[in-house]
Amino acid sequence: MLRMAKLIIICVSIAILANCSRTHSTDSGWQILFDGSSLEGWDTYLGPQFKPDMDRSNFRMQPHLGLNNDTIGVFSIINLDGENVLKVSGEIWGGISTQREFDNYHLQLQFKWGKKKWYPRDKDNDRRDSGLIYHGVGEHGAGDGFWLKSQEFQIQEGDVGDYWGVAGAIEDVKATRISDSIYQYDPNGKLLTFSQYSENERHVKKYPDAEKPSGEWNTLDLYCFGSTSVHVVNGVVTMVLQNSRHLVDEKETPLTKGKIQIQSEAAEVYYRAIKLRSIDAIPVELLK
Repeated sequence: MLRMAKLIIICVSIAILANCSRTHSTDSGWQILFDGSSLEGWDTYLGPQFKPDMDRSNFRMQPHLGLNNDTIGVFSIINLDGENVLKVSGEIWGGISTQREFDNYHLQLQFKWGKKKWYPRDKDNDRRDSGLIYHGVGEHGAGDGFWLKSQEFQIQEGDVGDYWGVAGAIEDVKATRISDSIYQYDPNGKLLTFSQYSENERHVKKYPDAEKPSGEWNTLDLYCFGSTSVHVVNGVVTMVLQNSRHLVDEKETPLTKGKIQIQSEAAEVYYRAIKLRSIDAIPVELLK
């Protein structure tokens, strides 16, 4: 009887450990989405490769590498300065996305730029570009042929923390127009609607600028609860977004849950420490 009890305890312990391994959870409540050892739990999607002789007006008709067909290693794990990180080469545009959907969470990751750039953004004055996509839904490639329909926390040199609506996603943001077609986040501004269908278009610049010099690690925090989200760059709130939604059968519908996707967009970039935890509310101090 005693031996049977010990056997049961051992089996239960093994089951618990196996479950922890699958979810990559920690005592602090963080779920590790990338631990440096594998890309388990992620899908890749790659569009056509831009080439100088390509007909850009018809690029959607060019062959796509598609889903989980990263034959050239756009997304890979490498050892960088003694630790394993996710390398996004940028050679082909596309994204790496979680297989799971998430809602009501705090996501944190770190990134820094590499050196390589690719056509058509390979000139000295072309800024390196990537992006953190959230609430990603629907078919891969819906966004410009490369990404999920989603909200975007922009990651681009000089613009980290900006907002872009991808494939028709819609947000309301307090903003001020700073030029004919450019709006900037302003917590004291008017609440305006941004999407590709809006007269304000789909882009809002962050404020203030909290980005570190190119080549240094930056920490990004994304808070999502209900239809509200907050972009935080190196501990500084750069934007609060409200009423996340999208069109479904021509009707505006809440968009509050979806996949997380990291973009490949013509620039070499590294990511590490990608983790997420559930929240019951967005911290009040971030909304002030």
